[in-house]
Amino acid sequence: MDGKKIIEEDKEYIAGTYARFPVAFKSGKGCRLYDYDGKEYVDCGSGIAVNIFGVNDGEWKKAVTDQLDCIQHTSNLFYTEPQARLAKLLCEKTGAKKVFFGNSGAEANECAIKVARKYGETHYGATRKKIITLKDSFHGRTITTLAATGQDAFHKYYGPFPEGFVYADATIESVLECVDGDTCAIMIECIQGESGVNVLDKQFVKDVEKVCKERDILFICDEVQTGNGRTGYLYAYQAYGVQPDIVTTAKGLGGGLPIGACMLFEKCASVFGYGDHGSTFGGNPVVCAGAYSILSRIDDKLLSEVREKGEYLKNKLSAIKGVKSVSGMGLMIGLETDKPAAEIAKKCIDKGLLVLTAHSKVRLLPPLSISKDEMDFAVRILSEVISQ
Repeated sequence: MDGKKIIEEDKEYIAGTYARFPVAFKSGKGCRLYDYDGKEYVDCGSGIAVNIFGVNDGEWKKAVTDQLDCIQHTSNLFYTEPQARLAKLLCEKTGAKKVFFGNSGAEANECAIKVARKYGETHYGATRKKIITLKDSFHGRTITTLAATGQDAFHKYYGPFPEGFVYADATIESVLECVDGDTCAIMIECIQGESGVNVLDKQFVKDVEKVCKERDILFICDEVQTGNGRTGYLYAYQAYGVQPDIVTTAKGLGGGLPIGACMLFEKCASVFGYGDHGSTFGGNPVVCAGAYSILSRIDDKLLSEVREKGEYLKNKLSAIKGVKSVSGMGLMIGLETDKPAAEIAKKCIDKGLLVLTAHSKVRLLPPLSISKDEMDFAVRILSEVISQ
């Protein structure tokens, strides 16, 4: 089957929820992808921060195929080694006490919301259910995580939504205006990826942590996109010097297979009991084997390299004529220009470069293993497209 036929069948049979670019990929290695005509592309999107060691990573593939030779799935009524090993490694690397596995970032955030509300009710009564999130946040596409998302554009058509979410500006004054005796949690992304790679102020995040500690409100950090080395830290909250009560992650953790993780720290480690939550596929042994391979390779050396690469890219991008601002941390970068981001992305594809968009910005989320030559290629193509 050729690429044109794939696109035709996709349009005929798949629900039209994605504004896809007219490219079908056949293969790849590392940061390079190839379409059905053999054209090469440098990938600075990594499947939206998923393929953190690129495509066709050998060590990840071996971990996955070795587990496939054992057992591909068993229900969560039984124990599996890959799930236990991955949970232990997450706890050792973060200080978390317990982990719940789902299949996506939205599911990880659903879990966090349930933990927060049960904690609030069991400690303070049935009215302690309110969760504060930030304007311009994005927490998922289920009805509840859409309700938690502080962007009106995502709320059209799908109401009524579950109650109990309020949206604050990213200032401590605005957050304090929302806090009351019914507040059980404050949920933030340290870097708001989907709304334009907006990096939260460090003092603001510290102030949120302080409010939560003083009032026994759970502090939740959504690390779905920022996690697993993306920012040059294992999780972005570590760059802020704060300690959440719950951390959610997904995307890059699985290396290309679907997984979500909700990490519970000391205060809420024992909130869930038998039957409180569950998932058929959560913690699937094949997925966990792959995720263990990914997580075990995110060490201090790699994180230092990611920070260096991020600074290199940001400096180069800032020098491009027509670039108004560059935001982000590590290899999570947003580019503001005078041109429509979607137009820039399309022209980059024509020249063999894959980038993403986030509202009005061009977004770069390359594999953490991207080379200097590949970064230079990305800068050169972006310069050509933006400066035209």
